[in-house]
Amino acid sequence: MRIIIIRRLYLGKNFAAINILGFVFSNRKLGPVLTNHEYIHTLQQREMLFIFFYIWYLAEWLIKLLYYHDSIKAYDNISFEREAYSNQADNEYPRKRRHYEWTKYIFSH
Repeated sequence: MRIIIIRRLYLGKNFAAINILGFVFSNRKLGPVLTNHEYIHTLQQREMLFIFFYIWYLAEWLIKLLYYHDSIKAYDNISFEREAYSNQADNEYPRKRRHYEWTKYIFSH
């Protein structure tokens, strides 16, 4: 994973970074927790051969948007985000993480 600092990140004020194909674009230096969060996303992307990660991510967000009627709540409940947020403070998590661990968050609330 490579972190690239850019001057402006046009994702809204609630977002500090975006991970695209294992390249993390951020408008500031990331702390260890957010770096770990993004590394978890890199692992998720790799195991889904990148393209399938983005297809699933978008499809899940759209389904949850219909369910919650709130884009932020839909984002917060995407299984990939739930796995990353739940484990971002554990620096050992990426090493001990099982493949497709995000699937256990699909139907849980």
